[in-house]
Amino acid sequence: MPNLLIMKRSFFVSLILLTFAMIPFKANAQCKQFAKNTCKVGLSPYQHDGNYHAAVLLEGEEAELYKTFYSDTDYRIGICGASNLGEIEFSIVDGNGKVLYNNKYNDYEWKWDFILESSQQLKIIIRVPVTDGLADEPKEGCVSIMFGFKDK
Repeated sequence: MPNLLIMKRSFFVSLILLTFAMIPFKANAQCKQFAKNTCKVGLSPYQHDGNYHAAVLLEGEEAELYKTFYSDTDYRIGICGASNLGEIEFSIVDGNGKVLYNNKYNDYEWKWDFILESSQQLKIIIRVPVTDGLADEPKEGCVSIMFGFKDK
């Protein structure tokens, strides 16, 4: 009989651990669905590159993503976030640390269209603002980086 009790307890603990492990997966899955349903449409008339870069971020957090872009291609980068997060700031930085674009200086425009003269890897930096007011817990929500392109 003690073995049965140990097996039940072990099963119960395993079930709890599995439940906690699935919470981030479920949040990421919902975030990717948000990117597909809400953000992808904003890329038009650019063709979506087929990748969904989305994550749940807290206010005050910063995220970075590196991506290679090729010369002579029209690109659109779009940053889409949950409405409770406010105006999300993003900047594009080249390999030398030069800021090529920051939407803070363009009324927090959600997208940037550009063409590069030479192929290069760029860093996309996203900053979720901290809202004013006294909150017990920071706000969180999905943020997605979408890439579109048009061939010349």
